[in-house]
Amino acid sequence: MIDVSHQISTVRRTVGRRVLEAGEARVMTISQVYATDADDLWDACTNAERIPRWFLPVSGELRVGGKYQLEGNAGGTVERCDPPKSFAATWEFNGGVSWIEVRVTPEGEGARFELEHTAHVDDHWEQFGPGAVGIGWDMALTALVRHLAADPGYVVDPQEAMAWMASPEGVEFVTKAGEAWYEAHIAGGEAEDVARAQADRCLAAYTGQA
Repeated sequence: MIDVSHQISTVRRTVGRRVLEAGEARVMTISQVYATDADDLWDACTNAERIPRWFLPVSGELRVGGKYQLEGNAGGTVERCDPPKSFAATWEFNGGVSWIEVRVTPEGEGARFELEHTAHVDDHWEQFGPGAVGIGWDMALTALVRHLAADPGYVVDPQEAMAWMASPEGVEFVTKAGEAWYEAHIAGGEAEDVARAQADRCLAAYTGQA
């Protein structure tokens, strides 16, 4: 069980704009401070034995130039790595390519995990906006909380996660995360009516009401 309101309010989210060679893109950034040191947080994000405990099983070569594959999800190529500070990789899914960068920095008595996801403005973006990937990252950051919270035996179960999403608590989490991304979208310069329509479609898809 999690305190949904606390978890949603603890996470920072921003939506920015970037122009790539192939056209206009959006940059979604999500971050949270964890009660561990930077070395442990880095290991949790880059160790192939730990990643499946809070995210997804991963195969391939987790090194610069290596290709990785997350089970049932995205794959790609590791483009840069500066341990224990940051790494960047392509994020290839359903024929599309976007880019992620993960940064780990000490902060106070803990360490901050920050993920930047850059994606082209395409039909999928126009329909669903930042929540389409943002809500999924919100769920991953929540699972990372549990992994790092003195529960070494915890391993995320995809089937349990799907069942939880359909529960009242899961629907509350998805709804509040979606609303938080809607607010970040407006703060990033999107027109309120456009952001609202995208957020509504995204939440309907996540909650099975589409």
